[in-house]
Amino acid sequence: MTIAERLAELEITLPEPTVAGIYRPAIRSGNQVYVAGQLAIRDGMIVHPGHLGREVSVPDGFEAARACAINALGALQHLLGSLENLRLIRAIGYVATTPDFSEQPAVVNGASELLKSVFGEERGLGVRVAFGVASLPMRSPVELELLMEVD
Repeated sequence: MTIAERLAELEITLPEPTVAGIYRPAIRSGNQVYVAGQLAIRDGMIVHPGHLGREVSVPDGFEAARACAINALGALQHLLGSLENLRLIRAIGYVATTPDFSEQPAVVNGASELLKSVFGEERGLGVRVAFGVASLPMRSPVELELLMEVD
């Protein structure tokens, strides 16, 4: 099954990349592709704005992380023209939290599960880190950046 067929099966339409400043949404260097931090934006709006541990629940944060991953895939598609022959190397998830919140990994699983569903376990699971941060742009509860490898 191709990546495009998997996306169709998952009923995912990839958005055009958006940026919140002066930078590229993704850039290729040799066989590596760096995807800039992608916010939890869907249809031009932040998905569940706010902080985990206050206004945003873990399930809502999970959904926001999934939206970040879809936006990252859109940036990759825009840059490369195809998502075939890609492998996830590293995912970095930033989660806007209250000081006592400690479930960042459960939130970032929203992105990891989506990437695994799209690319499969062998190519869609890489190393990962999930940070808690004081705030993110536009009150996004999650931001995700990726490092991918092209075969």
